[in-house]
Amino acid sequence: MIAFPWAFFTSGLGGLAASQAVGWVVTRVVPPGGERVIVPGVLSLVVFHNQGIAFGLLGWLSPAVTVALALTVLLALFYNKGAWPGGLAEQWGYGLMVGGALGNVADRLRFGYVVDYLDVHVWPVFNLADAAIVAGAGVLAAASFARRHRGDSEVRR
Repeated sequence: MIAFPWAFFTSGLGGLAASQAVGWVVTRVVPPGGERVIVPGVLSLVVFHNQGIAFGLLGWLSPAVTVALALTVLLALFYNKGAWPGGLAEQWGYGLMVGGALGNVADRLRFGYVVDYLDVHVWPVFNLADAAIVAGAGVLAAASFARRHRGDSEVRR
């Protein structure tokens, strides 16, 4: 029997809550069409309504279709409990990715679009949920590299 994946749920719920809280704050402090400069030329807060998925791709899909796709992936994950990550790093990585995905799904369900607000001026505008997804993928990549470097072939359970 696999122990309850506390790190997975903690990082997932943390990613979801943080993305929603920061998005809520940004939409209240940044005027419509405006910008709040945090670090000149490096980081600004803006409000952008992303109708598509990553970087606005597939914007022609209805919100219901994109939500259905995301929920299908999440249901498959929860259905297949035997494949849940056993290692702490893997739990954090997957949790951040799922939490970020749920943050974007929550936006889509509430607004019909995802609220993006982080502008680094050299990349499309994104949000904290997107950052959690990328950070989670980075944690998974680092854990995989470390496991291979140690010579482990399986994720520890």
